[in-house]
Amino acid sequence: MARTNPRFVARYKRVKRIRKNIFGTSERPRLRVFKSCKHTYAQIIDDQTGATLVSMSTLDKEFTSQEETGKTAAAKEVGLAIARRAQAAGISAVIFDRGGYIYHGRVKALSEGAREGGLEF
Repeated sequence: MARTNPRFVARYKRVKRIRKNIFGTSERPRLRVFKSCKHTYAQIIDDQTGATLVSMSTLDKEFTSQEETGKTAAAKEVGLAIARRAQAAGISAVIFDRGGYIYHGRVKALSEGAREGGLEF
């Protein structure tokens, strides 16, 4: 099934344009953000090996319920949690990949949470 929704196509073009310039290495992997209507996801990816080093989302068992806090606050908690997991894996610096989304709302909250957690970008 081809994705012909204009919003999807436009975001996909933005992703391709951004990814031309962003490349995660083993010293400085890429922090990738994806958001759906209900949930927020984050992955730290080493593009040299094509491996996901650390991941976190609002669907994770470790994550608390977002019903009373809202999606933006939940995204900040995801940022804090992925920063803790990255520090445990020995990662201190990343390159931020906003995934074609505007740096606003949940994406901004996730990045601020990751910075507060100790990640450097």
